[in-house]
Amino acid sequence: MSTPPEATKTIYRPLGGDEMPRFGGIATMMRLPLVEDPAALDIGFVGIPFDLGTSNRGGARFGPRQIRSESVLLRPYNMATKAAPFDSLRVADLGDVAINPYSLSDSILRIEQAFDRIVAARCVPIALGGDHTITLPILRALHKRHGPVGLIHIDAHADVNDTMFGEKIAHGTPFRRAAEEGLLDPRRVVQIGLRGTGYTAEDFDWCRSQGFRVVQVEECWGRSLAPLMQEVRELVGSGPVYFTLDIDGIDPAFAPGTGTPEIAGLTVPQVLEVIRGSWGLNLVGADVVEVSPPYDAQGTTALVAANLAYELLCVMPGVQRRT
Repeated sequence: MSTPPEATKTIYRPLGGDEMPRFGGIATMMRLPLVEDPAALDIGFVGIPFDLGTSNRGGARFGPRQIRSESVLLRPYNMATKAAPFDSLRVADLGDVAINPYSLSDSILRIEQAFDRIVAARCVPIALGGDHTITLPILRALHKRHGPVGLIHIDAHADVNDTMFGEKIAHGTPFRRAAEEGLLDPRRVVQIGLRGTGYTAEDFDWCRSQGFRVVQVEECWGRSLAPLMQEVRELVGSGPVYFTLDIDGIDPAFAPGTGTPEIAGLTVPQVLEVIRGSWGLNLVGADVVEVSPPYDAQGTTALVAANLAYELLCVMPGVQRRT
């Protein structure tokens, strides 16, 4: 973590319900202050309102705003894990990356440049998407500081297509590109919840051929994922790890507001087990992606995403647990 002068070591806290009604005020993540300088923070929430890489239902560009709106009920202390992120770390909302709504390639460059600045400031980012394309430029920025990283990837899809309509960069290709560019340590990559129909019978075999640990959803049905996380912790070890969470990894009964829903997915408690089981890992960033508010009439999906983003905050390095 960065150690700027004492004058900048402000500890930020979410705005309490007795200070402003939870339906009032400006919508930032957890009603935290909006801070422009990542050097003033240890961990920063970052919105990426981008969905130019989607292939089916759009709308993920509205995800960051809706996730923030649904985060108003979140309070500072995790009553299950006793995590107290705001007691020791400087956490706030860094606002949104100004993507180019007319150019996918320029937007990818803008995202990478924005995260270059965040990573250079030694601020750990938690990104709010946006479609899954955004993970590629984030990994590119992280690679400049950390080298190849391990990956914990919750998703219905492997996102390792070579192309989509002839395009090399889209929401179904980021981990093929990341592997090709050497951004990932393939022996330390775990993909959890993969399922559904495929373009070929071998769709998930490319991942396995790279050395990824693939956990298809059938391995998860009707069981706790705590034992799996013992294996994951051993596999990723002490090296840097990025956590990417596509909301469609969760069954659409719990998270319907997404672009490419697949039946028979993970439950919310199972995803909590995966996140909480990541405690103690050297996490260098995370994202929650593919929330599409136009398909989320009651705000259920964004509410789930907001809570999971908070849970990711609670397992970041340096977060204390109260006893």
